[in-house]
Amino acid sequence: MYFCKNNLLLSPQPLITMDICDKLYGLIGYPLGHSFSRGFFNQKFETERISAKYVNFEIPEIDQFPSVIARNPRLSGLNVTIPYKEQVIGYLDGLDADAEAIGAVNVIKVIRNAKGEISALKGFNSDVIGFTDSIRALLKPTHRRALVLGTGGASKAVIHGLRKLGIESTPVSRTPAPGRLTYADLTPEVMASHTVIVNTTPLGMYPNVDSCPDIPYELLTDGHLCYDLLYNPDVTEFMRRSAEHGAMVKNGLEMLLLQAFESWRIWNS
Repeated sequence: MYFCKNNLLLSPQPLITMDICDKLYGLIGYPLGHSFSRGFFNQKFETERISAKYVNFEIPEIDQFPSVIARNPRLSGLNVTIPYKEQVIGYLDGLDADAEAIGAVNVIKVIRNAKGEISALKGFNSDVIGFTDSIRALLKPTHRRALVLGTGGASKAVIHGLRKLGIESTPVSRTPAPGRLTYADLTPEVMASHTVIVNTTPLGMYPNVDSCPDIPYELLTDGHLCYDLLYNPDVTEFMRRSAEHGAMVKNGLEMLLLQAFESWRIWNS
């Protein structure tokens, strides 16, 4: 039997506690000190009197993922965050259409047979739904092309979501590669023609709140929309510098909430 605690103990022996639940959900990633999900879901469970618990599985290497599954028999679903959204795919039995197209997973559904045994682990991507639903109302007809800062799993979901919204995207990275720009390539012409800029990097996330992507902020205008996937702090350095030059800015908190709602729907559909 698994006895619920707020944090994972990677040990064959469970922690003994009075707090017993029917289902267990959690988040895998490293590090997880910034995580929003644990507080959100545990408050939801308490408010709605759901017999469940959400815990952080902070694993320094993805090869520890199988032990998370094996040692937590009440596990019903997982979220996945940096740096494992792509690496975890090799451990799954299948992907939904969006996750397969994106090449990144942030939701895992634990599928069980009639005996309650795990029959499959299926990957989904709720980031794309959270992102598109949160940015859609801010878009204008002039927002036709976007720069996506970063090339990790979150950037792939953003590019996929923007494509669904009819916006062409170009990824930006510190290192050159075919099909992407570097920060040195962000000329006045590029900045003028790409009026949506989305930060998918961790630059500026608490506690490193003074850092930000190295874009030419002085080239931003009131016609630009600058969206930061980060939500802690509320106003990142990327947002602050962008707003100084008239750009519309938004953080990732609403996206986070929307993708959390979608995670719950996936686990319980």
